Amino acid sequence: MAEIRTQLTLFLDERDSAGIEKLREELNPAQSRLIKAHVTLCREHELTDLDRVRHNLRTRELCSIALDLGRPERFSQGKGVRLPAVGDTRAFHDLRRAVLFSALPQLGTLEPHLTLMHPRSSTCTDALFEAIENTALPHRLTFRRISLIEQIDGSPWEILDAFQLSD
Repeated sequence: MAEIRTQLTLFLDERDSAGIEKLREELNPAQSRLIKAHVTLCREHELTDLDRVRHNLRTRELCSIALDLGRPERFSQGKGVRLPAVGDTRAFHDLRRAVLFSALPQLGTLEPHLTLMHPRSSTCTDALFEAIENTALPHRLTFRRISLIEQIDGSPWEILDAFQLSD
């Protein structure tokens, strides 16, 4: 039986993604081939009532959001690197609540971040981390679309549907 994973994702706008995608291709080509740079909005275990989630995505007034990014940080015993969202992240959490309204009895915490190096397919060294810290990266990202994505048996993620956010 195939392993199927489904998530809701905020892909970077093309204006913001060029430098980040280049960096990800260099530092973590395996992950870069699987999925473009993104911030995960809802993980697979939160999408158990996908019909309700799709209904919310189609009928609720959902607005675009902006996230401010902090300095790169290492995680997972230093193997991975991410850019955490910093400052006011209420818009992200409000969007999650609206999308998962009546679809999930208990909404867990998900801290927004953009992964540059995934620990499953890369290992960050001190030299690589120093290079990342000295790379000019965007400080603010605006998201205007939510994508419903799916991965089958570890293959590249595919976009199943996209939902525009109002400005």
